[in-house]
Amino acid sequence: MGVEGCTKCIKYMLFFFNFIFWLAGCVILGVSLWLRHDQKTSSLLNLKYEDAEAPSTFYISVYILIAVGAVMMFVGFLGCYGAIQESQCLLGTFFACLVILFACEVAAGIWGFIHKDKISKELINFYDSVYDRGAAESLADKKQAAAGVLKVFHETLHCCGKDGLSSAFTGFVTDLCPKKTLMEIHPSCHSQIKTLFNEKIYLIGIAALVVAVIMIFEMIFSMVLCCGIRNSPVY
Repeated sequence: MGVEGCTKCIKYMLFFFNFIFWLAGCVILGVSLWLRHDQKTSSLLNLKYEDAEAPSTFYISVYILIAVGAVMMFVGFLGCYGAIQESQCLLGTFFACLVILFACEVAAGIWGFIHKDKISKELINFYDSVYDRGAAESLADKKQAAAGVLKVFHETLHCCGKDGLSSAFTGFVTDLCPKKTLMEIHPSCHSQIKTLFNEKIYLIGIAALVVAVIMIFEMIFSMVLCCGIRNSPVY
């Protein structure tokens, strides 16, 4: 015979929240794998031009998310098993893991908020360097290599040029831009790059906020259940 009354209700609530937490870990793992293999991001971040490479900051963040998703799945399973078995040891371990995860998430959130524009700025700088160096190149093979990199940007993001003026000029005198009618104007690649990464950052932020709320409830329930098990006359 185990805990009774309100403590038993908390036990099943903790199991339910842990199941949600485990599902959230699955979702984060799935989303991070999607971000890693998304065709738009992959085609841009795998680009190289001579000694210049696209920034790897975005992929580093995604690899961290993959690790977090896997750890959340393990911790969620640990919490479910500890709640059903009414094990103080497992619940204590679960609580310690949650505190560490929560601290890491807060630290990662602060770092992400401070550096939220860094990835798009680095990719814009890479685009600008290829654009400028390609325009200045006199050798045909190097000019062709730069054109190949620029074409990937333009076709992936449906953009052309650094700003409105260069967009109109590049679209008019070269075949690097996606095909449009005469009256249509391509958006600048600067604005399209910012839009692409802002959308993904908001997606990560919403997922992190939901997980943080679940973790707070789980920490409260796990401690209440642990105290209830300790004070139960059965133990």
